[in-house]
Order: sequence, then C-alpha cells, then structure tokens
Amino acid sequence: MELFGLGAPELLLIIFVLLLFFGKDKLPDMARSIGRSFQELKSGFTDGLKPDEKDTAKSKRG
Repeated sequence: MELFGLGAPELLLIIFVLLLFFGKDKLPDMARSIGRSFQELKSGFTDGLKPDEKDTAKSKRG
C-alpha cells in the first residue's frame, strides 16, 4: 500500500506521532475537519472548471 509515496511503516509512524501530539480524543475531529476541507477544495476546483468546459463544448460545435 502506497499513499503519496509513503509505505505502511511510514504511515503508521505518522499516525503514532499525531496521536502523541494531539491525543486520541482530538484526532477524529481533526480528521473530519481535514476531510471537509479537502471536499470543499475539490468542489471549488471542479466548480471552477465547469464554465471552461462549457466554453470548449460551444466552440467545438461551431
């Protein structure tokens, strides 16, 4: 399993360090907020691309 070029041992080490810094109580809340942020960022990018796609489709039709 590789995620961003990191293998399983590296990911486990990162999770362990996060648990040490933030504790087991705050970690799920942080993960939720990071997930929401990525969703908003992704939807912002896709919404930004939609007008360009419409212009491209119109120019191809003639």
